[in-house]
This record gives sequence, C-alpha cells and structure tokens, in this order.
Amino acid sequence: MFKKRAFALALCLVLAAALCLPAGAEELTAGRFALPDFDVPCKGAILIEQNSGTVLYEKQPDQQMPIASITKVMTLLLTMEALDSGKVTLQDTVPVSEHAYNMGGSQIWLEPGETFTLDEMLKAICVSSANDAAVAVAEFIGGSEPAFAELMNQKAAELGMANTHFKNACGLDEEGHLSTARDVAIMSREILTHHPSITHYTTIWMDTLRGGETQLLNTNKLLKRYNGVNGLKTGTTSGAGVCISASATRDGLTLIAVVLGSPSSADRFHSATTLLDYGFANYAAAPLPTLPERPLALAVKGSAEDSVPLDYAALPETILIEKGTASALRAELTLSEALEAPVEKGQTVGKVSIFQDDTLLNEYEVKAAADAPLLTFGGALELLWQCLLGA
Repeated sequence: MFKKRAFALALCLVLAAALCLPAGAEELTAGRFALPDFDVPCKGAILIEQNSGTVLYEKQPDQQMPIASITKVMTLLLTMEALDSGKVTLQDTVPVSEHAYNMGGSQIWLEPGETFTLDEMLKAICVSSANDAAVAVAEFIGGSEPAFAELMNQKAAELGMANTHFKNACGLDEEGHLSTARDVAIMSREILTHHPSITHYTTIWMDTLRGGETQLLNTNKLLKRYNGVNGLKTGTTSGAGVCISASATRDGLTLIAVVLGSPSSADRFHSATTLLDYGFANYAAAPLPTLPERPLALAVKGSAEDSVPLDYAALPETILIEKGTASALRAELTLSEALEAPVEKGQTVGKVSIFQDDTLLNEYEVKAAADAPLLTFGGALELLWQCLLGA
C-alpha cells in the first residue's frame, strides 16, 4: 500500500511540474548529440541550432549572472511584437524623457525633448547598443521603464526563461537583474525565428543619425571577422564582464552562440568564434527526406464530407544531423486508411517519422486542414433530398 501511494505521489508531482511549464515555453536540450568537453574563457556559454533549439555545447548554462546589454534582445523582441501587432510603426516619433537622457554607458547622447523615429532608435540600439535609446523605446512601448520591465518579465516567463529577472530595459548593472546563457539563447532564438527582420538592423556595420552628425559603429566586430554572422547583441559592464549573443548562418544552418562573463573583448569574440566553428565543422542542416507518398486528403466515414485535406505544415525544410550522415536519412508517413467523423480542423491525424538508418530522429504531426462534422439523421435526410432533386 505504501509503495502504491508513493508511486501515485511521485506521478502527481511529475504531472504538476509539466503543467506548470508555460504553454509557449521554449525547450533547449542536447537531444541525441554528445556534448564536447572543450573549454572557452568565460563564466557561462551555450551553442544551439536555431531551427530545432538543439544544444550542441554548454558551460554553466543555468548559472545566473548579469548579462549587460544582451538585455536589449528582450527590449527588441517586445518592440518587434508591438510593430507586428500594429501598436506602433517604424515611422512613429519616440520622445526623449529626462530619465532616458540620464542613462549612462553606451549612448547616442539624447537630449530631453528630442525626437527620433522608432526606426532610428532601433538602429541606435542594434548598432551602437545605446542605453538612452533603449530606455526611450521602453517608455514609448510600455509607458515607463518599470512598466516595460514587467512586460519583459512576463515574456520571459512565457518563453520558459526560468532563471531570468529583468529590472531595466538596457542592461546596466542593477541588483537582481540576472539571466543565464540558456535563457539568453531562448530569447535570441525567439527573436531570430519569429522576427527575422531584426537582422536588417543587427547587420548594419556603420550608419549615421542627426543628418550625419552622429556616427554609429556596430559593437559586434564579428560582422567583419566571421563569415555568415547576422547578429545579434554584445554587452559589457563591470558586473557582467564582456558578453555576446552571436548568430551566424552557413549553408542553411543557423547557430546561436552565447558567451557570458568573458574577461576581455578578445576573449568574448574568440569564445564565440570557437563555438560557431565547432558547430559548422560538425553539423549540417540536411533537407528533409522525401516521403514515398504524400496524399493531399484522407477519407472520412460518417460525414457529409468525403474527405479532409491534410496539413503538413509541421514538417521543417531541414533537419539537424552530424556532417556526412545525410545519405542514411529516410521518412515514413503513418496515416489511417480513413477517419471517423467528426474531424476538427487542426486535429492530429497522422505523423511523419524521420529515421537515420534504424534510429528515430524526430516525429512531426500531420493535421486535418478542415472540419468534417458528424452526419446527423437530419443531415442525412437533407443530403438524400438534395440527391433526389439533383437526379
């Protein structure tokens, strides 16, 4: 009896933990690849593949620490969401408050009452890591920096960034303003996946504001040193050390390397380069193998609809593999011969399994792309009547 109760309690705890994970939470796991044991000069680091979120390297990935201006990745993420929702536009003018004016660190020397377009502010944030611009945008989006910080924390919770707490929008050292390499990778992946247009700003090497009076030079020197780099954000404070979240794409494979707490800028870029080199040398984004058959619809029994169309949208274009193993990939489709009504749009009706030799790599859901309601007695009579009229 005691063993049964203990087992039941353990099961409840597991289920409760699963239910507590936010619905939109991202999961970064090592998956099927063994992690290397080389070291890089920093306090915390992680390397992930963007498409799947697979972890390819980690060093103290869940240790909380300050992250300096990498904080601005979340500020940019919320700004991009506001743009997508229509709450703001790139042409909107962003006012400058006394609070934004008083920001220290990297800045574009905003003056109270001065205005810039949101487009210009994004350039200042992404290229020059301007703290004053980040706070001005936070106030514009959230009403105040503290209110915006609450939005940042809400988004962090939604993404499953369990070890992150934001106190400001720019990343200046403040007690309790902490994150981890894994959490930084999560928000970096989120913005690159769902708002890829951010790279329009993060890839700018040089630009100007105020009619050419203010020069902007990108703080991410990898843009000129590393093939394929398209972002994302650097950061440096006395509390955080020297940090970077670097993203790069080669041959369809996008990697995100997060380096926190480096002792110097040279160490930061060396560590990021080492991680990216390791990823591109050992892994590839292989095209998903072609299915032998890919029916467009599936028969339905017990409905006025003869069939429902099938939705294969869950299938990615590529799958992460170790280099040189693409020839061993194959795909299998599992579908019923027919479905029983009712069928709802979005209902899972089958799956596509990807194998490497006999090893299952991943499975993707196939869904119904339309409804097929149950045929009632009244519906059957109406259908019969229509058939008779048509005859």
